[in-house]
Amino acid sequence: MESNEQKEVADFLEQYSEIFNTMVKQVLSGSDKENLNSMMDSEKLTELLSKGVQVDTAELFSKQMSFMTQQAELWQNATKALLGSKVESVVSEERNDKRFKDSEWSENPVYNYLKQSYLLSSNMMQDTVNSLHFDDPKAEEQVKFYTRQYISSVSPTNNALTNPEVCRDILKSKGENLIKGLQNFMQDLQQSPADALKINQTDVDAFTLGEDLAYTPGDVIYQNDLIQLIQYKASTKKVNEVPLLFIPPFINKYYVLDMDEQKSLIKWAVGQGHTVFVISWINPDKTLSHKGFNDYMKEGPIASLDVIEELTKSKKVNVVGYCIGGTLLATTQSYLLAKGDTRINSLTFLTTLLDFEEPGEIGVYLSEKMLPFLKKDIKEKGLLDGRVLGLAFSMLRENSLFWSYFVNNYLKGKDPAPFDILYWNSDSSNLPAETFDFYMTNTYQENNLIKDGAVEVEGVPIELSKIDTPSYFLATIADHIVLWQASYKGAKALSGPTRFVLAGSGHLAGVINSVDHGKYPHWVNEELSDTAEQWFESSTKKEGSWWTDWENWVEPQSGKQVTARKQGSKKYPSIEAAPGSYVRKRI
Repeated sequence: MESNEQKEVADFLEQYSEIFNTMVKQVLSGSDKENLNSMMDSEKLTELLSKGVQVDTAELFSKQMSFMTQQAELWQNATKALLGSKVESVVSEERNDKRFKDSEWSENPVYNYLKQSYLLSSNMMQDTVNSLHFDDPKAEEQVKFYTRQYISSVSPTNNALTNPEVCRDILKSKGENLIKGLQNFMQDLQQSPADALKINQTDVDAFTLGEDLAYTPGDVIYQNDLIQLIQYKASTKKVNEVPLLFIPPFINKYYVLDMDEQKSLIKWAVGQGHTVFVISWINPDKTLSHKGFNDYMKEGPIASLDVIEELTKSKKVNVVGYCIGGTLLATTQSYLLAKGDTRINSLTFLTTLLDFEEPGEIGVYLSEKMLPFLKKDIKEKGLLDGRVLGLAFSMLRENSLFWSYFVNNYLKGKDPAPFDILYWNSDSSNLPAETFDFYMTNTYQENNLIKDGAVEVEGVPIELSKIDTPSYFLATIADHIVLWQASYKGAKALSGPTRFVLAGSGHLAGVINSVDHGKYPHWVNEELSDTAEQWFESSTKKEGSWWTDWENWVEPQSGKQVTARKQGSKKYPSIEAAPGSYVRKRI
């Protein structure tokens, strides 16, 4: 970029900076500043480093010397490049790092220097942390996580002056992209809770539930305070005698299981001859803040079992739980078996944690010091705002799910493209304070659920080891929310016949990887080895979707063929067509 162009870019930025600062102050003046500050406490990292840490001085010194050598080499190369010589890079970004895909990051000597300098400094910070040895493994995870967040935040791609794409947009549009970016930022800020910035990741007007998403034909045939129960219209003349119930996570909307025609597990299951029901959780407001985990269990899966048994006359139901819905399913089955209720015929767990010893990176938000604050704060509000949880999950993949949209929406002034999965991802649900308290205490905080009798629901001890129901566990190899090795521990905890399958991709894409368009493989093993690593070593890789493997497992447990059932009955008439009204309520 020529010097006159640099000055023009700087002038535009200066012109709009005062307007920007004024607008932000106006929005923040109406927010809960004290709460915002407490959530962004800068002393967290310092406190983590203050005790229980030893430094490997030899390793640190070696890394520092290497850094200094590389910096000197970078300076020499930058000088040569400015004089027109071709030089090799001292350091390069990882192959999957899309931040530096613009050609100027490699062809322009100035931008190339900025990039390499940033990468060297990033590596040095990470090497410094790696030279620290912590007494507490959780503290080590937190320090590494917060260090990575800092490194990602200061990338030159996130600054208008040091991002070549943004600079070109400023010159081309005469600063109009900055105006549009300000508008986008203010809209997002106004629609965000005080605790978090909710960046719009997709065009929310591009999809309509019941038309573009969640359009498999069905009817809401029952509802209570927490759920609407949907029964889907049969697409085959004969169906399996044993019906099928899906329990989605209650922190998200159910239609992740019923996206478009290519990605709808529900539609596919109906086509395989199952009588399919799904729970559609309400997006609770403060009037439901008193609802606890026991209410979610009784008004969710147990109420659904009662309705399904009455409708289908089947005393057995195959049940699928997804993520936290699977955790709820395991708790429910232990509760029911303790009371002599054996209606759940088989259990399918999709990317589910039962043993929370290895919670993954989401655990960094849930330290011993942070959880009491979170509980107190949420108790006072009555709810966990789903948008805060959404930001937490986005920051687990900060460069792809946060900073890329920061640059696109605010610096380039562009609107995000329509994307059904990100539309669903942004459509989060609140969580009642009582449910949050019970769930967090007994899972992430104390890992009680896996300990027989350590958790009681309405006086009934929860003992997962006594669950002898046939079970199918699906984990995904790149899952950053539910580590597949941790899911495997849950599979080992039950006492019945258990099949464990590992799918390609992550928490979402790996699950909705359809048969017709399945782009990810899956791994199978007829035996449950002692460890996840041993299981994987002796597993067999299969191309295509895991759906067929699951159907081959569940079909023999689905009874004989009977005439296809109609939706509802006199006792449970249709309330409204699917997808229903509960799922349409956005925060």
